[in-house]
Amino acid sequence: MQTDLSPRYQGTPEGREAEAILRKCVHCGFCTATCPTYQLLGDELDGPRGRIYLIKQVLEGHAPTRATQVHLDRCLTCRNCESTCPSGVQYGHLVDIGRKLVDEQVPRPAGERAARWLLKEGLNAPLFAPAMKLGQAVRGLLPEGLKAKVPAPRPAGAWPRRSHARKVLLPLGCVQPAMAPSIDAATARVLDAAGIESVVPQAGGCCGAIRFHLDDQAGALDQMRANIDAWWPLLQAGEVEAIVSNASGCGTAIKDYGHALAGDAAYADKAREVSRATRDLGELLPALVPLLRERVRAPEGVIAYHPPCTLQHGQKLRGGVESGLRALGFDLRVAQNESHLCCGSAGTYSVLQPALATQLRERKLGHLQRLQPEAVASANIGCITHLQAGTELPVRHWVEWLDAALTPQA
Repeated sequence: MQTDLSPRYQGTPEGREAEAILRKCVHCGFCTATCPTYQLLGDELDGPRGRIYLIKQVLEGHAPTRATQVHLDRCLTCRNCESTCPSGVQYGHLVDIGRKLVDEQVPRPAGERAARWLLKEGLNAPLFAPAMKLGQAVRGLLPEGLKAKVPAPRPAGAWPRRSHARKVLLPLGCVQPAMAPSIDAATARVLDAAGIESVVPQAGGCCGAIRFHLDDQAGALDQMRANIDAWWPLLQAGEVEAIVSNASGCGTAIKDYGHALAGDAAYADKAREVSRATRDLGELLPALVPLLRERVRAPEGVIAYHPPCTLQHGQKLRGGVESGLRALGFDLRVAQNESHLCCGSAGTYSVLQPALATQLRERKLGHLQRLQPEAVASANIGCITHLQAGTELPVRHWVEWLDAALTPQA
């Protein structure tokens, strides 16, 4: 796609990167066939190809409008289109650039600004954990809309105390420890059963994804730098063999640190190394199978598995969780119809675009329920919370189901 950048963007980092991405697009339209919002709305401008044209117009000097902003907002950033694209267009990076440039020129309505500020500040705030605990305590009294965002409390259980020669860094992130501490504890116990110790960093926090996708890319980069500062000494000293993420959304963001901080001379090299050292928990599972097989007593009944977009399309990881759990005796099944489509969670999308998010959730749950499962598994806290709000079936991280199947240590 030929692009004639306006003088405003010529020679800028955003302009150079966007132009390189746009040049790969050949207008084929394959992306529209797998775009969730295009499937729902049928509007070219609510599909990747249409949004690419809108971003191209902005880069060429056309003034964006509120409509431009709305069409970009409706994108889930699921990156399904990247998996479909035969030309390798990095749409996720392009839409990040486009949103930044549009938001610089189009003021948002006051209500939207307030909602976005509350999300980016509230989800990262020290008060989030006690607020979530209070919400869980009175969950039965909450309005349905708010109740859906507050998962029922589940006991985390004991954290393993054994030390092992093999160690991995397990960042806890921002919302997961408050919303579902059982995921981190289950991860530590499963890794412990395989002879791997989980080391929790004493500093750092949110991976930066929340701020990055809520008009605060500068704040997100600061969070990325803080995490690198917290993790780097352990990596550099060889005290941990990898950084392990058990939330696929966070893992996708951390694996992109090298790209996000490529222009920061002080952090570029460290960021690339952090990205290189990061593994989704599912990447470890195939190697864990022989270490765990004797201790796992898989439950009876079907577990329906929803692979998150951040795992399938963001990290390009497919099949590892499925094959690993099946090798351990689980009857894990993936819906054959539209397993590639987003469930509608997409970080804060389910809060900012509730109507579209609900339609996508019901569509996803319809496919999963046709498997007649006893339970549902996924690999990201956002997907788990969003799906649970629409079904009576228990929805858990796959590592929680695996942890529950471990027999006691002899």
